[in-house]
Amino acid sequence: MNATVPQLPATVGTFSQLLSSTRRGARLARLLAAEQLRAWEVPPAVTERVEQIVAELAANAVLHGQVRGRDFRLALTLDTATSTLRVEVTDARSDHMPAPPADPGADGESGRGLLLVAALADPWGTEPYLPRGKTVWTELDSRSTRAH
Repeated sequence: MNATVPQLPATVGTFSQLLSSTRRGARLARLLAAEQLRAWEVPPAVTERVEQIVAELAANAVLHGQVRGRDFRLALTLDTATSTLRVEVTDARSDHMPAPPADPGADGESGRGLLLVAALADPWGTEPYLPRGKTVWTELDSRSTRAH
């Protein structure tokens, strides 16, 4: 006789929204991400980290990835089986890939955004978005209670 162990079904939640490549669109991306994570009952420590990550990635999409007349996309995916939360921001500029974060120095006026993303996210990276554009992504443990 073989006994089967009951398995909890995996739940994958997805959220995706096109937003205008403006400062207002970047702000709205952060607010929408926070609201979606609250609806998914993600711990507040993770939600706070994601809000900061989305703010930085959306600002970069608006400042460095903007193509006139093209929006950027925010996507969130929550996989409860692996406790993985994936954040993606896609913009229209495939010719302007982010460089690995480097210390901008005390006098630098920019360049800290990806340092912050690298500190807050577990892995992060970029990938081409076809036919034209790029996606910057991060993954976090959705159960984490650690604060950064």
